[in-house]
Amino acid sequence: MCVSCRLKIIKMKKYILSLLAVCLCTLAIAQPPAGNAKTGDMYGDASSVKTVKSANQNLDNLSGEEALTGNFEGVVTDVCPKKGCWIKLQLKDGKTATVKMKDYGFFVPTALKGKKIVINGNAELKTTSVKELQHLAEDAGKSKEEIDAITEPKETITIMANGIKVVKS
Repeated sequence: MCVSCRLKIIKMKKYILSLLAVCLCTLAIAQPPAGNAKTGDMYGDASSVKTVKSANQNLDNLSGEEALTGNFEGVVTDVCPKKGCWIKLQLKDGKTATVKMKDYGFFVPTALKGKKIVINGNAELKTTSVKELQHLAEDAGKSKEEIDAITEPKETITIMANGIKVVKS
């Protein structure tokens, strides 16, 4: 075998190994973090929720014109199974909210589902587009029929979380 053929084979092996390493890193990053989400566990900016025991904000007065900043309390009803990048929250007043992590700076484990949490962040009343609603439904593992049935935007409470603390497991 000639020298140039050997060099080509070595380059090809390096290329394949590099591609394999990138794929493995991507798979590792695309998973929700592991953990049991026990009482006291914190995600994101721990300093924003370290001493928080309950909510200090009520979302009854939330309008589309302004955001509320503070601590919001509720029970997690759903977690993004792909990365833990969003959660659905049942608020204590019976309303629901979609929670996203600020700048995708942190993720939460799927074990957070069913836990009572306090979130420090900004809450807004937003109109969520059909495309975004369908994306969230796809992430949640909904069927194609359920996704296709989403045809109108929806007004939702959206909380951009700085930090999350589990207050009751």
